[in-house]
Amino acid sequence: MVNQSSKATSDQSLGRQNVEELPQLLILHPGPIFSMHESLFEKKFSLLKAWESPESIHHFLTTHAQSTRAILCSSVTPITAEILSLLLSLCVIACENTGVELIDLMECRKRGIYVTNAGPAFSQDVADMAVGLLLAVAMRIPASDRYIRARGWSDHQCFPPRTFKLRGKHVGIVGFGNIGSEVAKRLEAFGCKISYNSRKQKPSIPYEFYPQVIDLAYNCNVLIICCALTDQTRHMINRDVLRSLGENGIIVNVGRGPIIHEQELVTSLMSREIAGAGLDVFDNEPNVPNELFELDNVVLTPHRGAFTEEVFSNAFKLTMANLEAFFSNKPLITAIKQYD
Repeated sequence: MVNQSSKATSDQSLGRQNVEELPQLLILHPGPIFSMHESLFEKKFSLLKAWESPESIHHFLTTHAQSTRAILCSSVTPITAEILSLLLSLCVIACENTGVELIDLMECRKRGIYVTNAGPAFSQDVADMAVGLLLAVAMRIPASDRYIRARGWSDHQCFPPRTFKLRGKHVGIVGFGNIGSEVAKRLEAFGCKISYNSRKQKPSIPYEFYPQVIDLAYNCNVLIICCALTDQTRHMINRDVLRSLGENGIIVNVGRGPIIHEQELVTSLMSREIAGAGLDVFDNEPNVPNELFELDNVVLTPHRGAFTEEVFSNAFKLTMANLEAFFSNKPLITAIKQYD
């Protein structure tokens, strides 16, 4: 007869051994994708949960410096040069989101650390949000909703200003990556003319290219921001660009808040230098300028452009695929282009 106590001890030892054999994955702070799928990450990796440690972050990282080869990070996880300096064996940073502006990419380049993101998982939903915001501003949908709820229609109050049709409008897309190209596909169906601005012209793209964003704004009725936040794009959309867009122009931002100089945008909207704005992102989230709350020509959403069930599932799968590729010595699925 098998000794049950010995068998239990053996099973426990085997369990510990299996956990120890799993590759280590460091998480400084849990993001939404990790939080939703933590149990699935635990099946594949030995998780180093820095935020749960009673030790200082410096001591925790130093303790695991030699064994940590991979970090899972989110949009709320800064990966600074100081943090990188403590992780001597780090090889890859896998982002569960699109943006990598909180990662010191120059230091990663020096160290030969790969950076991946889950950008393709978000592209279609963010593009949908961009077009939705544009329609909401152009057709004044939220303002009309408020008008009816306030009994304005039944009380014969002054109706919200006229809307304008989208068909035939010239739309400028700033940043023609995965999201920008998906926005273009959708707006072609509305009969819009498409032009774009990006770091460099893309020979395979049939749309007109503008090297300077101010020239793109001058020639368009609508400007949609889809680019990443970098030192070069921070406050790229300033009052000069907004004035070039003109009093009948609409701006939509589904990129990152600081790409637009927020106070200059507020000034342009209040002075009617542009016709309206649809904003899913802001400079200092979750804080939004109070002036925007009073404007009927502005539609605001709380950085929710990609908060669908499908996105969370696809982003998890893509993040997991990148990590599994790394630990299997296979090519990474989505090494970021900015890094390349």
